[in-house]
Amino acid sequence: MRAASAVLAVTLLQAGALPQAGAQETPGPAATPALPAPAAAGNATPTAAVMGEWMTSSSLIRPSKYGADFPHYDYVNPAAPKGGTLNQQAPGTFDSFNPFPVRGTPAAGFVAFGGGIAYDTLMDQALDEPGVSHALVAEAVRYPSDYSSVSFRLDPQARFHDGQPITPDDVVWTFQTVTRLSPLYANYYRNVTAVEVTGEREVTFRFDQTGNRELPNIMGDLVVLPRHYWEGTDASGRKRDIDNPTLEIPVGSGPYRVKAFQPGATITWERVPDYWAAEKGARVGRYNYDEIRYTYFRDQNSGWEAFKRGGFSDYRSENSAGRWAQGYNFPAFNDGRVKKQALPSETGEPMQGFVLNTRRDKFADPRVRRALTLAFNFEDMNRGLFYGLYKRTSSYFQGTELASSGLPSPAELAILEPLRDQIPPEVFTTPFTLPDYSQPNAERTYLREAFELLKAAGWERRGTQLVNAATGQPFTIEFLAADPSSSRVIDPFANQLNRLGIQTNTRIVDTSQYQALSDNFEFDVITDVFAQSLSPGNEQRDFWSSAAAAQPGSRNAPGIRNPAVDAIVDKIIYAMDRDSLVAATHALDRVLLWNFYVVPQWHNPEIWLAHWDKFGMPDTRPAYAGLDPFSWWVKGDVPVNTPADAAAADAPDPSAPPVIPPARP
Repeated sequence: MRAASAVLAVTLLQAGALPQAGAQETPGPAATPALPAPAAAGNATPTAAVMGEWMTSSSLIRPSKYGADFPHYDYVNPAAPKGGTLNQQAPGTFDSFNPFPVRGTPAAGFVAFGGGIAYDTLMDQALDEPGVSHALVAEAVRYPSDYSSVSFRLDPQARFHDGQPITPDDVVWTFQTVTRLSPLYANYYRNVTAVEVTGEREVTFRFDQTGNRELPNIMGDLVVLPRHYWEGTDASGRKRDIDNPTLEIPVGSGPYRVKAFQPGATITWERVPDYWAAEKGARVGRYNYDEIRYTYFRDQNSGWEAFKRGGFSDYRSENSAGRWAQGYNFPAFNDGRVKKQALPSETGEPMQGFVLNTRRDKFADPRVRRALTLAFNFEDMNRGLFYGLYKRTSSYFQGTELASSGLPSPAELAILEPLRDQIPPEVFTTPFTLPDYSQPNAERTYLREAFELLKAAGWERRGTQLVNAATGQPFTIEFLAADPSSSRVIDPFANQLNRLGIQTNTRIVDTSQYQALSDNFEFDVITDVFAQSLSPGNEQRDFWSSAAAAQPGSRNAPGIRNPAVDAIVDKIIYAMDRDSLVAATHALDRVLLWNFYVVPQWHNPEIWLAHWDKFGMPDTRPAYAGLDPFSWWVKGDVPVNTPADAAAADAPDPSAPPVIPPARP
């Protein structure tokens, strides 16, 4: 369920910046009725099922620890003062305040899925419990015992920023609109067959199958947009068009609204003083800044220099081992105005890796993809570039009970055996491991093995080049990236590929062009991150399904078209209980790994937080999300951009990684 929900607060404030590297449940008293036992998937009609009671929270793993009318999250300071400005940076540029069409680059604060800080959703995802959502636009939710539908009763106080009430009609129109515009929404909610108003404040979603335990829960993630606004006209009398990007400031419903902006350069959000949900338990003690200001920078290096200077970026979740180890030696840090802390990461780690676009013929053969994985020397990179601080990622569900290990269990085999002829045989016989270059003669061994796999796949060495044995076409790979600093982590891998005779080059484009190219799958290799939650479900279709492979803007960047993967994803979605879900996820993890769609990179076992000392922070953190910067408050400003700060920002960066010789063209 809800990929990346565990880091929602952080990613919103970082405006979606790609990390270079990179939950604990809190047991408590039951706060909502336990989920009814799932019915078997099938064609049972809703009338054959028992309708559940109205609930103010929903949960997939266990009932929430909070009561029906809980006053606030345990980890927040309910008396946190309001005021001050949070300064943040964003990468590249923006050209739209409409994040729902595939076209356009949304401004920071708007998000392609969910509400961001502009809009509220039916339910609000908890940051301190996995798989839990609390009442927001919907004051209550209920569904029948066979999970064939879900109904939401809207809060009569729910309002848009223009004072108009949020109605069931807005919900219906929003669902129909975003599933038409966004492949992400379309895949996430593909099992919804109808949405209709079923009461004065009630809306019901009906599903095409029973037994999908997750669907009632994730319907609460639906953003609610103002139909009256989008079907109206702008100041010049022109009809608005939600199908296209726009820089007209929209009417929202969330805790912030756009105050001012410079196209592509800055956007400032202001806290809505009469925000309708300010007293909701999921909102108390949060959203404390009067303003949030994003300034755009062309790349990570310029953003780092701006952080050192102060006034442009008040905190950063550090993603460079070099900077963390050596870069914090500038005036503001030395005199205590900037602080840093390494926090334990209590959630799983996302799969980050070089994505091989299997839509390209040269990557269609799994032997080729396996060869490229064998050529990746993580150990040398970790030692030479990352100060030994990173860990290798070896699962799509790293660090959780959902990660596969060893050989398949009987429960996993029950899923895998019917698909045996569509699955790599190693899934059944060999625990998955990645090459370990720390061993003597490892490089020679792995490159030789990689070359043999390439030969078996129809490639041969002619002089210094690897070419297709049948056509003579050379094997070339272009790495696509949006930041010049990316070459530091691409070049070591590219040099290894050069030794196999593969010609490589790195293409750096601006953020908007990168978004367009990646959305339309016009690349050989990109670096991507596949963040997961502890309750995977319908979003797995957008990641891995054959249907998503052909949909521009989907998260199936590798272009996976594999009937075995499709079948296992359905097993996840229709898992009858937690044990079944874990077994199906293990099976999916194994099949994805042994097909080598991604060359796994690395993750950071800690959260590296650096911030200017202007914040008050709660004593505890939300265990599932790790960080919730919206629960901080401004305790007082500190001097920024002093002459010493400016000089340090303009000086050469002593923490820059060593120069890697560029890969041969």
